Amino acid sequence: MKFFDILSRYVNRQLLSNFFMVFFAILGIILMFDAIEALRKVSGRDDVSLLFAAQFAVSRMTKTVEIVIPFVLMVAAMITFWRLSKNNEFVVIRSAGVSIFSFLKPLMLATFLLGIVNVLFFNPLAARMYVWHEVLDYRLDNHDPNAVLFSTKGLWIREAVEDNKVLLIQAKTLRQESDDSVWMRNVSITELNSASQITKNYEASFATLDGNIFYLKDVKVMTNGEPVQTMTDYAYETSIDIQRITENFIEPEAISFWQLPDTISFYERAGFSARLHWMRYLSLLISPFLLVGMLMMAAVFMLQNTLRGSAIMWRVVLSIAVGFSIYFLSQVVYAFGTNGYIPIWLAVSAPTLIIWLITSSLLIHADEV
Repeated sequence: MKFFDILSRYVNRQLLSNFFMVFFAILGIILMFDAIEALRKVSGRDDVSLLFAAQFAVSRMTKTVEIVIPFVLMVAAMITFWRLSKNNEFVVIRSAGVSIFSFLKPLMLATFLLGIVNVLFFNPLAARMYVWHEVLDYRLDNHDPNAVLFSTKGLWIREAVEDNKVLLIQAKTLRQESDDSVWMRNVSITELNSASQITKNYEASFATLDGNIFYLKDVKVMTNGEPVQTMTDYAYETSIDIQRITENFIEPEAISFWQLPDTISFYERAGFSARLHWMRYLSLLISPFLLVGMLMMAAVFMLQNTLRGSAIMWRVVLSIAVGFSIYFLSQVVYAFGTNGYIPIWLAVSAPTLIIWLITSSLLIHADEV
């Protein structure tokens, strides 16, 4: 038992140190290219500072980092296994009667925990950085240093309040004034019954959403069978808040893992499709298993008793080619799931399941040799 504890600590330390080495190296490369792109976009702009360009590059970086983490893990595992094979440590481990799966078990556990940390802690940070990048990009395009989000595309949102009451909220233009306040122009709030018949309609020239209340200005209230009522001010309470409106303008990738279940529930109650959000949520849930699959793939290519000369290079090239092929195929399957051609759970889990099945069978065969 003591031998396995020492072995587990040793190989996990090797894997984690290589992971962070590769991670920060790739992070530096991504930041360099993002900085070049940011400088290109702000060149010739007197209203944009160098600090803004730096924020733009750093906030953009997290959009790429989440994509490359599986490949970072695979490269780190390849380096770890190559060193063990090069120094004949793997030969000694196998000679001690340790099977391949016994050797990989602590590494798989450490990789799985790393994936959980990525989902629970890094993903919320990446989501906030994603939103911040969208804000900076909007400010850059609209020459408005104080803008928070949104454009003149307007708003159209549906909210299911009760079994017999549905709200349709529309605004021609809107602008976020603060973290919890939105200003809108030409606002319409329509109440529908279960038969999709209009029961009441509010038309306002201006409105402010503060918390969960629409403060309407210059309002006309139209009710079936009643005269039109005109009011200067009217407070309309709703469950919609700034977060729900923001989610109409951002991608599911900008919503953190912790917020996705509430977002999915809100969209489904409102009658909208939450397919993209479901796929994002399920892909995050399965991402630790994907990391373990990439570890097993690296083991297939690099765990050999003897690796010399050109054989190493060919295995590295082949493993990288297979990794990118899997990524390309996973994006194709993901697109099928997004468009509803295959079930969501299948689109999300199929690539990871294929990796597990293939690598497990190859490792079992290698263990018997």
